[in-house]
Amino acid sequence: MAGNRTFTMIKPDAFGAGNSGAILKMIEEAGFKIVALKATQLTAELAGKFYEVHKERPFYADLCKYMSSGPIIAAILEKDNAVEDFRKLIGATDPSKAEDGTIRKIFAKSIEANAVHGSDSDENAAIEGNFYFSQFERVL
Repeated sequence: MAGNRTFTMIKPDAFGAGNSGAILKMIEEAGFKIVALKATQLTAELAGKFYEVHKERPFYADLCKYMSSGPIIAAILEKDNAVEDFRKLIGATDPSKAEDGTIRKIFAKSIEANAVHGSDSDENAAIEGNFYFSQFERVL
């Protein structure tokens, strides 16, 4: 059964370009409820821990450098079928292949600077949300 929560980050490129408000508006207009939200900046070490699953991949070092290059907004979102519906809303990782009207089609600059992160499974949504938020920082 699909879960009702997912995790997202508005990445440094979108935050720096002033697109956070517009992205959050799209998220809410798509029926997601924001149950946790914070602006923060990752250190390279924390980015490395968050993306540890990719440690052996060739892009890992660049990803950690990029994700620690500026502020981000982390959020836990709630909606029925949250992970799948959010993946549809954000679009393909490569913005040139993303469908019109998706967050990445509108706001992403490249495959690397693709505006937002979205969890790829219910399990990862829980892990990623717990990485950023304590039980006291989210709506129950």
